[in-house]
Formats: sequence, C-alpha cells, structure tokens
Amino acid sequence: MSDRDTRHKASMQKLKARVDEKVASADEQRGQIIINTGNGKGKTTAAWGTVTRALGYGYKVGVVQFIKGLWECGERNRLEEDANLEVAIMATGFTWDTQNRQADTDACHAVWKEAERMLAAPDTYLVVLDEITYMLKFGYLEIDTVKRALENRPTEQTVIITGRNAHRELVAMADTVTEMQEVRHAFNNGLQARRGIDF
Repeated sequence: MSDRDTRHKASMQKLKARVDEKVASADEQRGQIIINTGNGKGKTTAAWGTVTRALGYGYKVGVVQFIKGLWECGERNRLEEDANLEVAIMATGFTWDTQNRQADTDACHAVWKEAERMLAAPDTYLVVLDEITYMLKFGYLEIDTVKRALENRPTEQTVIITGRNAHRELVAMADTVTEMQEVRHAFNNGLQARRGIDF
C-alpha cells in the first residue's frame, strides 16, 4: 500500500469514528422545523423533494403555497393525484402583481386557516409552508400566530418553511436552517424561467 493510500485509509477511519459517534449520540425522535431561506434558487424545489420522499414512504403531507400558488408547478402536477397529498393555494399569486394589501391579507388569512388545520392534524407527517416568509415580512400574518401554530403542532410532525429573509424568531425555533446563497442567477442575465426546470 502506498503512503497516499495509507494516509487516506487513516483519514477515513478517523472520519468514520466521528460520524459513528454522532450517530450514536442522536437518540431523540420527533418532528422538526426546517427552514430553507436565502436569496439563492432552490428553496421550494428542495421542499418538494422532501414532499416526494415522505409520500414515497406513504406518509400524509400538506403543502400550503403562498405567493406562487397560481403559477404552474411541475412537482404539484406530478404529485397531486397522490391520495396522501393535500395542497392549499393562496389565490392571489404574486403580491407585487395584485398591489392590493387588503385583498392579499384576506387571501393570506384564508389559506392560513388551511395551514392551521394541517398543522393541528396528528396524522399529517409533513407540512410545507412555501413562501410564508413573505407573509410575515409584508405584515399579512403575525409572527406570534405562526409561532403558536408551530409550537402546538403534533410532536411527530415536521414543518418546512421556505422563502427569503426568514424571520429571526422562526430561525431561533428551527432545528435545521439552510441558507441558499446566490452566486449567479440566469434571470438576472435575461434568461426566462424555464418550464420543467424552474417551475
């Protein structure tokens, strides 16, 4: 065995010992709060990937789409016939298109009622609150209302929150926070969003 192979083996043995130690110490089982935030692309796509994973195991999943609900959504199109998936959509689309604060607030509250029901359902394994961060930023929802629903949800339920500028109090509550960082975005260079790739 070469010196390089020997060093590699020793390095992998140390890595395995560290990973094994972490696995052994992770002894708590419960649902989580996961946040996908940041200016980069892929927050909602990552959430839909987890939806697909949960559905693949036969779990019941709820998705609430704020902001982008009226857009085409390839993931939703593909999965919506699964009896274990429930999707609720905010009926106004992008708030910068409607430019009507009261109408947007009313639409937000209507779909939030659906979210509250999902968050209280003991048989719903995963709930996705897609783009809810904007609802808090624009003042359509109160942070205390969202926190209370998250705190009172069933112990086994996981919630994924997506959107830019996640509220600091949600970040403080979360078990996992991933910040998508934009290095370059095609849209900023004049490329249109592409069906089947971006939506």
